[in-house]
Amino acid sequence: MVKYKLDKWDLSEIAKDPKSPSFQKQIEELEASAKKFEKIKKIILPNISSKKFMSILNELEDISEKMSKVGGYASLSYSANTQSDEATSLMTKMSKLGSEISNKILFFDLWWKTQIDEKNAKRLIKESGELSEYLGHKRLVAKYSLSEPEEKIINTLDVTGISALVKLYDKITNAYEYKMKIGNKTKKMTREELTNYIRSTNSKIRETAYKTILTKYFENKGVIGEIYQNIVLNWRDEGIEIRGYNSPISMRNIGNDVDDKTIESLLFTCKKNSPVFQKFFLQKAKMLKMKKLRRYDLYAPAAANIKEKNYPYDKSVRLVFESLGRFSPKLRDFAKKVFEQKHVDSSIRAGKRDGAFCSTLTPKITPYVLINFTGKSRDVFTLAHELGHAVHSQAAQDRSILVQDAPLPLAETASTFSELLLYDNLSDKISDNEKKVMLSEKIDDLYATIMRQSFFTIFEVDAHEQIGKGTTVDEISKTYLQNLKEQFGNSVSMTDDFAIEWSCIPHFYHTPFYCYAYAFGNLLALSLFQRYKKEGNDFVPAYINILAAGGSKKPEKLLSEHGLDIRSSKFWQEGFDYIENQVKALSSLN
Repeated sequence: MVKYKLDKWDLSEIAKDPKSPSFQKQIEELEASAKKFEKIKKIILPNISSKKFMSILNELEDISEKMSKVGGYASLSYSANTQSDEATSLMTKMSKLGSEISNKILFFDLWWKTQIDEKNAKRLIKESGELSEYLGHKRLVAKYSLSEPEEKIINTLDVTGISALVKLYDKITNAYEYKMKIGNKTKKMTREELTNYIRSTNSKIRETAYKTILTKYFENKGVIGEIYQNIVLNWRDEGIEIRGYNSPISMRNIGNDVDDKTIESLLFTCKKNSPVFQKFFLQKAKMLKMKKLRRYDLYAPAAANIKEKNYPYDKSVRLVFESLGRFSPKLRDFAKKVFEQKHVDSSIRAGKRDGAFCSTLTPKITPYVLINFTGKSRDVFTLAHELGHAVHSQAAQDRSILVQDAPLPLAETASTFSELLLYDNLSDKISDNEKKVMLSEKIDDLYATIMRQSFFTIFEVDAHEQIGKGTTVDEISKTYLQNLKEQFGNSVSMTDDFAIEWSCIPHFYHTPFYCYAYAFGNLLALSLFQRYKKEGNDFVPAYINILAAGGSKKPEKLLSEHGLDIRSSKFWQEGFDYIENQVKALSSLN
């Protein structure tokens, strides 16, 4: 029997050696394909035949696959050793190449979005098979496009406008130096280092860590508040006044290919279910032997007095396989393939990047998975999560590279679902104490990825409206504090210093309304899991078909084909029913 050991991945399937003539040949072939593609400019007329149009799309797929291979090799090599000068140099070289290739083929995208008439576009969409919705979505986004000179003006002004404001926010906040007293010593720390202390077992340390972060942002609220207001006004002016979107959040929804009604339903259901997590916080206070949690205690380890179990790597891999296999042998085999082809980098070593990810380069290549495995139960769930992404990619491996990846709101479906399968499997095999640790951590994560993210988005909707009418930083902070009070009700004690917390959230500045994608993906997986628990094996083919669609269909349409209406609150409620059951299960263990 094969024994799974901590190891590095093998990238030889993509490229043998970046210094070799064969790698150089890969680059030359890519450049030649892009150069050949440029000649298409002369033949793309509105009355182009569907056969010729499809051959152009096939060339585009070929260029995308070639670029993904050489760029992917560079990116994965760099992730495996960020300290390698060779890997860093190759990464820079491939980024430059990618930019050059993109510029050479950009004309076709612009032609499709803005230059072909509606009648001919519909004709070509109708005859483009699995790419029809992909092409249709590009045309939808194009409805909000401006003329080429206007787009150039906006792009030019963005460099010194919204992009400059985001850089300014990053530059200011990343330069913050925090000082915190630990024992008898005062330590200088980055925010990343300081954030570790909000999970401390010591309540005083948790409070001090939060206050240290929040005080710094409060001291600078004039500048970073002004930056936020201008980003919001820029987003509003361009999106609503110039491009004609219905609302600030509509810009994000259309980019994500989801309807406004779907997101309204999601946020409404999240808000309505805030008492589910409030019950959990009351339980967590008991576990921590406190009368009531303070906001400082939200991420405190609830079972710190219980020794955490260590999981050997081989056993962990087999547990994930077993969990997937109980659901579907097909999905288990997809996960096994990642290991069989040595596409996993699991060992911890100097220079390797932190965290975990799954990278799909092309539909023809088995995905690559990076994790940093230490043997904690959290690592086993991380492994299940990333293998879930790998399973999703392989389920959609028959799709074009242009539509293999699921849209952002669906991207976390298989990863979260795989974690749920693992927990379902493990809960039969562990002691009540271990279950208490695991379940508490799991509900913490569900709060952070669902409730917190949806209330972030509810705050953004309010803040964008407020700023559009003219307001102050203090008024925005009052709105945020009210948002927190609605989230927690009487379950958590709230202090006014958290009013400024909104300014610590980079997503609000970088990517307005991004946060709901976390709630969408996780709640969708929970709702699907509830369906599985009700329907058993009858649900398996429908789930695999959902994964196999990749990004070829709009989320509402794809899920409605399987009897799931994500526009309705009832669908999202099924996910909360699962969370409520987990909170009750934790209560029974206390």
